[in-house]
Amino acid sequence: MSDPTRVERVAAVACRGRSRQALAAYWTLRAASLVVARLFFRFEVVHSERIPASGAFVISPVHRSNLDFALPGLAIRRRLRWMAKRSIFRGGRIDRFLYAMGSFPVNRSGVDRESLETCRRVVADGEPLVMFPEGRRKEGPVVEDLFAGPAYVACNERVPILPIGIGGSARAMPIGSKLVRPAKIVLVIGEPIYPDVAIEGRVPRAAVDVTTERLGVAVQALYEEACALAGTTP
Repeated sequence: MSDPTRVERVAAVACRGRSRQALAAYWTLRAASLVVARLFFRFEVVHSERIPASGAFVISPVHRSNLDFALPGLAIRRRLRWMAKRSIFRGGRIDRFLYAMGSFPVNRSGVDRESLETCRRVVADGEPLVMFPEGRRKEGPVVEDLFAGPAYVACNERVPILPIGIGGSARAMPIGSKLVRPAKIVLVIGEPIYPDVAIEGRVPRAAVDVTTERLGVAVQALYEEACALAGTTP
């Protein structure tokens, strides 16, 4: 982060979508989406008391459907930030809408260090951040091949990770489907995972690896529980 231009870009992206108009749009769309989710998906949140009441944290859900990106925002009564693939940012009104909804671009073809620094900046500013530990949508019952991004941000910013299991979203909108069908969706909130790192100083890679492993175990258990409550199989 020694490049001043890069620092400016990260700061600019992290601050996008914080205007009054953007926040009003976010809360309006959230309220409407929550009504639809409760009617269409019989949307249910289990263990909402585990959600931190204040401060920044990294939200790490299982990822089995295109619906998953919106569901944590319906469960958590705070404005969330999240990464979205760079290809959907096409300029103009689309970008303004995406930023208003709390998103910012990431290049998923490799390690996007600038987006990771944006994640750190967002969390340092006190905002909750959604990071899917599996990266992109996956299929099957096993949560595996986790990326280190969520643990990296949590360890370096000394904030907890909130693991989330989602059951039923793959039935409501499976991979490859462009249509949504009614199916019960349940989110199970896990206990926050606090990284075991010193208050200050450099974070060793081993700490990131251990935190990632703890996250994988937690998300796997929560995914299975959420699927059972939604009446489906992982």
